[in-house]
Amino acid sequence: MEQSFGMKTELIGIRTGARESVHDITAACARFTKDASGGADGLLHVFVPHATAGLALMELGSGSDADLLTALAALLPADDRWRHAHGSRGHGRTHVLPAFVTPFLVIPVLAGRMALGTWQSVALVDLNVDNTDRQVRLSYLG
Repeated sequence: MEQSFGMKTELIGIRTGARESVHDITAACARFTKDASGGADGLLHVFVPHATAGLALMELGSGSDADLLTALAALLPADDRWRHAHGSRGHGRTHVLPAFVTPFLVIPVLAGRMALGTWQSVALVDLNVDNTDRQVRLSYLG
Protein backbone atom coordinates (compact mmCIF):
# COMPACT_ATOMS: atom_id res chain seq x y z
CA MET A 1 0.00 0.00 0.00
CA GLU A 2 1.35 3.40 -1.01
CA GLN A 3 0.71 6.57 0.99
CA SER A 4 1.12 10.24 0.15
CA PHE A 5 -0.49 13.41 1.50
CA GLY A 6 -2.87 11.44 3.70
CA MET A 7 -4.15 9.28 0.83
CA LYS A 8 -3.47 5.55 0.79
CA THR A 9 -3.62 3.66 -2.48
CA GLU A 10 -3.24 0.15 -3.84
CA LEU A 11 -3.40 -1.40 -7.30
CA ILE A 12 -5.17 -4.77 -7.53
CA GLY A 13 -5.16 -7.15 -10.49
CA ILE A 14 -8.28 -8.84 -11.83
CA ARG A 15 -8.18 -11.67 -14.37
CA THR A 16 -11.35 -11.12 -16.41
CA GLY A 17 -10.91 -13.89 -18.96
CA ALA A 18 -11.85 -13.97 -22.63
CA ARG A 19 -15.62 -13.47 -22.15
CA GLU A 20 -17.67 -10.38 -21.44
CA SER A 21 -18.01 -10.26 -17.69
CA VAL A 22 -19.10 -8.57 -14.51
CA HIS A 23 -16.65 -9.22 -11.63
CA ASP A 24 -17.53 -8.69 -7.98
CA ILE A 25 -14.64 -6.79 -6.38
CA THR A 26 -16.51 -5.83 -3.20
CA ALA A 27 -14.42 -8.09 -0.93
CA ALA A 28 -11.13 -6.64 -2.21
CA CYS A 29 -12.50 -3.10 -1.74
CA ALA A 30 -13.66 -3.94 1.80
CA ARG A 31 -10.28 -5.44 2.78
CA PHE A 32 -8.40 -2.42 1.45
CA THR A 33 -10.83 0.01 3.12
CA LYS A 34 -10.52 -1.72 6.51
CA ASP A 35 -6.70 -1.70 6.36
CA ALA A 36 -6.31 1.78 4.91
CA SER A 37 -8.85 3.54 7.12
CA GLY A 38 -7.79 2.14 10.49
CA GLY A 39 -11.46 2.28 11.43
CA ALA A 40 -11.93 5.95 10.57
CA ASP A 41 -14.37 7.77 8.30
CA GLY A 42 -13.38 8.88 4.81
CA LEU A 43 -13.86 8.18 1.13
CA LEU A 44 -12.94 5.20 -1.03
CA HIS A 45 -12.18 6.04 -4.63
CA VAL A 46 -12.21 3.08 -7.05
CA PHE A 47 -10.73 3.65 -10.52
CA VAL A 48 -10.14 1.36 -13.49
CA PRO A 49 -7.30 2.80 -15.63
CA HIS A 50 -8.46 1.20 -18.88
CA ALA A 51 -10.21 2.74 -21.89
CA THR A 52 -12.43 -0.32 -22.32
CA ALA A 53 -13.79 -1.19 -18.86
CA GLY A 54 -15.96 0.41 -16.22
CA LEU A 55 -17.26 0.10 -12.68
CA ALA A 56 -20.81 -0.30 -11.41
CA LEU A 57 -22.42 -0.14 -8.00
CA MET A 58 -25.23 -2.68 -8.23
CA GLU A 59 -26.83 -5.85 -6.90
CA LEU A 60 -24.90 -8.93 -8.03
CA GLY A 61 -25.66 -12.62 -8.04
CA SER A 62 -29.41 -12.34 -8.57
CA GLY A 63 -29.33 -12.27 -12.37
CA SER A 64 -28.54 -8.56 -12.51
CA ASP A 65 -25.04 -9.33 -13.83
CA ALA A 66 -26.47 -11.13 -16.86
CA ASP A 67 -29.15 -8.45 -17.26
CA LEU A 68 -26.46 -5.75 -17.41
CA LEU A 69 -24.49 -7.66 -20.06
CA THR A 70 -27.71 -8.19 -22.06
CA ALA A 71 -28.57 -4.49 -21.86
CA LEU A 72 -25.05 -3.48 -22.90
CA ALA A 73 -25.15 -5.95 -25.83
CA ALA A 74 -28.37 -4.30 -27.03
CA LEU A 75 -27.01 -0.78 -26.51
CA LEU A 76 -23.51 -1.50 -27.83
CA PRO A 77 -23.75 -4.42 -30.30
CA ALA A 78 -20.62 -6.40 -31.19
CA ASP A 79 -20.82 -5.79 -34.93
CA ASP A 80 -18.99 -3.87 -37.64
CA ARG A 81 -20.63 -0.44 -37.15
CA TRP A 82 -17.76 0.94 -35.03
CA ARG A 83 -15.14 3.24 -36.56
CA HIS A 84 -12.61 2.15 -33.94
CA ALA A 85 -12.12 -1.21 -35.61
CA HIS A 86 -9.08 -3.15 -34.45
CA GLY A 87 -9.09 -6.35 -32.41
CA SER A 88 -12.10 -8.64 -32.18
CA ARG A 89 -15.36 -7.92 -34.01
CA GLY A 90 -17.13 -4.96 -32.43
CA HIS A 91 -14.11 -3.95 -30.35
CA GLY A 92 -14.92 -0.27 -30.90
CA ARG A 93 -17.96 -0.61 -28.63
CA THR A 94 -15.69 -1.34 -25.68
CA HIS A 95 -14.14 2.11 -26.12
CA VAL A 96 -17.63 3.64 -25.83
CA LEU A 97 -18.48 1.61 -22.69
CA PRO A 98 -16.89 4.05 -20.16
CA ALA A 99 -19.31 6.76 -21.32
CA PHE A 100 -22.14 4.54 -19.99
CA VAL A 101 -20.41 2.54 -17.24
CA THR A 102 -18.11 5.01 -15.49
CA PRO A 103 -14.44 4.17 -14.88
CA PHE A 104 -14.63 5.41 -11.27
CA LEU A 105 -16.75 5.25 -8.12
CA VAL A 106 -16.59 7.19 -4.86
CA ILE A 107 -17.96 5.38 -1.81
CA PRO A 108 -18.36 6.87 1.69
CA VAL A 109 -16.48 5.06 4.46
CA LEU A 110 -17.94 5.10 7.98
CA ALA A 111 -15.99 3.61 10.89
CA GLY A 112 -13.70 1.76 8.48
CA ARG A 113 -16.46 0.17 6.38
CA MET A 114 -17.89 1.05 2.99
CA ALA A 115 -21.33 2.59 3.49
CA LEU A 116 -23.04 0.46 0.85
CA GLY A 117 -26.75 -0.22 0.67
CA THR A 118 -28.07 -3.65 1.59
CA TRP A 119 -27.83 -5.13 -1.91
CA GLN A 120 -25.04 -2.97 -3.36
CA SER A 121 -21.78 -4.49 -4.56
CA VAL A 122 -18.80 -3.05 -6.41
CA ALA A 123 -18.44 -4.56 -9.88
CA LEU A 124 -15.83 -4.37 -12.63
CA VAL A 125 -17.60 -4.47 -16.01
CA ASP A 126 -15.46 -5.69 -18.90
CA LEU A 127 -16.70 -6.23 -22.45
CA ASN A 128 -13.19 -6.35 -23.97
CA VAL A 129 -12.43 -9.98 -24.81
CA ASP A 130 -9.01 -8.98 -26.19
CA ASN A 131 -7.62 -7.93 -22.78
CA THR A 132 -7.93 -10.61 -20.09
CA ASP A 133 -6.06 -8.82 -17.30
CA ARG A 134 -7.25 -5.64 -15.61
CA GLN A 135 -6.06 -3.37 -12.85
CA VAL A 136 -8.17 -1.44 -10.39
CA ARG A 137 -6.74 1.39 -8.26
CA LEU A 138 -8.21 1.67 -4.77
CA SER A 139 -7.55 4.95 -2.95
CA TYR A 140 -8.63 5.92 0.56
CA LEU A 141 -8.78 9.51 1.73
CA GLY A 142 -9.49 10.04 5.42
